[in-house]
Amino acid sequence: MKIENEPKLISPIQDFLEHLHQQCAANDDGDVATYIPELAKADPSWFGICIVTANGAVYEVGDTRQDFTIQSISKPFVYGLALEDNGRAATLERVGVEPTGDAFNSISLDPGTGRPRNPMINAGAIATAGLIAGKTPASRFKRILETFSLYAGRPLKVDHTVYLSESETGHRNRAIGHMLRNFDKLTGDPAPTTEIYFQQCSISVNCRDLGIMAATLANHGVNPLTGKQALRGEYVESVLSVMGTCGMYDYAGEWLYHVGIPAKSGVSGGVLAVLPGQLGIGVFSPRLDAHGNSVRGIRVCQELSRHLDLHLFNRPVAGKSTIRLRFTGADFNSSHVRTPEESRTLRELAKAINVYQLQGHLAFATMEPVVRDILEQAEATTYLILDLKRVLSLNESAGHLLHSLVGKLHGLEKTVLFTHSDHLPLLRRMMKKKLAGKYAELFTTFPDNDLALEWCEERLLENTRYARAANFRAKPADYLLFNNFSRGELELIQPLLQPRSFKRGQNIISAGTDAQEVFFLARGSVSVFLPGEGGRRLATFSPGMSFGEMAFIDGARRSADIVADTEVECHLLTLEDFQKFGKTHPALKIKLLEQLCLDLTGKLRKANRELTVFE
Repeated sequence: MKIENEPKLISPIQDFLEHLHQQCAANDDGDVATYIPELAKADPSWFGICIVTANGAVYEVGDTRQDFTIQSISKPFVYGLALEDNGRAATLERVGVEPTGDAFNSISLDPGTGRPRNPMINAGAIATAGLIAGKTPASRFKRILETFSLYAGRPLKVDHTVYLSESETGHRNRAIGHMLRNFDKLTGDPAPTTEIYFQQCSISVNCRDLGIMAATLANHGVNPLTGKQALRGEYVESVLSVMGTCGMYDYAGEWLYHVGIPAKSGVSGGVLAVLPGQLGIGVFSPRLDAHGNSVRGIRVCQELSRHLDLHLFNRPVAGKSTIRLRFTGADFNSSHVRTPEESRTLRELAKAINVYQLQGHLAFATMEPVVRDILEQAEATTYLILDLKRVLSLNESAGHLLHSLVGKLHGLEKTVLFTHSDHLPLLRRMMKKKLAGKYAELFTTFPDNDLALEWCEERLLENTRYARAANFRAKPADYLLFNNFSRGELELIQPLLQPRSFKRGQNIISAGTDAQEVFFLARGSVSVFLPGEGGRRLATFSPGMSFGEMAFIDGARRSADIVADTEVECHLLTLEDFQKFGKTHPALKIKLLEQLCLDLTGKLRKANRELTVFE
């Protein structure tokens, strides 16, 4: 049931972006570009950050819907279209892929061929624009605009004011166009192609668009929000390669070293970065450094790379989905055998126990969908169990997300439990450092899911009418096997029940021994274990329940150890007395056997239901 005025649960990733935005907004270094008059009108305080994952999750903060012109960020997308139109070989004849270390507007041509060094500098971008197929300049640009719209997932348009401003002041670019024509890297009059270049730079986008366009490249050319193909997957690697080596101009080397994400910047203040297979980043802030890159954009990408371990050469090993299995406590119970009333109650209440079995390498990109899924289920969750048994490794970014998740859910009075976490010492160290005085309270661990489920179930039952006092003692009339027995029938059986007591830790039944009796638990609890050191718990019984009945029915040897968890009091019915009783009261013997069979079929149905969870 939804709680009135329940606080909205915000993702830890969103929290981090909010903090990063606030931190970087204080940096007023750099200046707005003025060499294109219209760009000088930008508000220096504009600042937006957007992260879009390859599976379509969008996180944004700040001025992410503020329009600006794409400028040089257009270059990799036009290059991709040129590759589709001409193929790699023909495109490489006109434009190279070698980094120059020069500024974006440098005139950098191969001295032997006159070929621009790469498509990320203006000379290469103008040559690339000349490779776009179409009968007229208008149809060629129309294809560029439609392709950009596919990347962004919405119709884009040109800012004509900026376009006219670029065209009126673009004398250097026109000179580059004529130079390219001189070396036959452009065919025909270079003026229309140069105008196409001015137009592509003047396409209006916002920071959110940049994030989605970057995520489309991260998603092998498919827009993760619309599912539409913007670039054939075979050419994505070529686009990302030139972005990685040439996208940040004379800052490209330092960028790759420190940030390690293929990227492209623009003089309007945009930065677009792509982590293949994982996510795209869009940042917008007009203040530029000496290289022509957004000051805040650079800082944001540095912090994202460092904090979220996004460096291209520190990628997690690709594998299956991080969520191996998800189920609730209503789908799969602990081994603690419950009374029918408790079982019915837990089938409803235990829906509030959510269990996630995780696998593989935990990093930002692999944990983000897990955190998102958990938060989507949070309203219906009281207890969250994270099973880490199949997790191979965990890095700091995943640790940060898990710490934030624990704190966030705790603030909503929800509890997170970890199982099978001993092989991940980094998680324990990070939790101890970050939780500090709350470490013992908030970092709850169990060696396996069974014990964690039992812990949650006990707390769910605490406030129900089925909750029992710790010293509860069952009488023979309370034993579940005698539920349908009349008072007179119970009086006939009761003399056969022999009292026994056991100390905590004492073996009540040992595997391999003959089955000579069935036990009825009056006080305390007992657990069933597979034989051998470190045996796995199969079940735990509480007062009113019976145990040892399987071998009692079929006469086979005991197959498991049963140990007293506490001081135990019980009654036992021996096989010899049962057989004698059957001769004098055959109807009651049959009735008791029927009850034993019903009890076993109930346990079998529970096991079958739980097996379906793993299908």
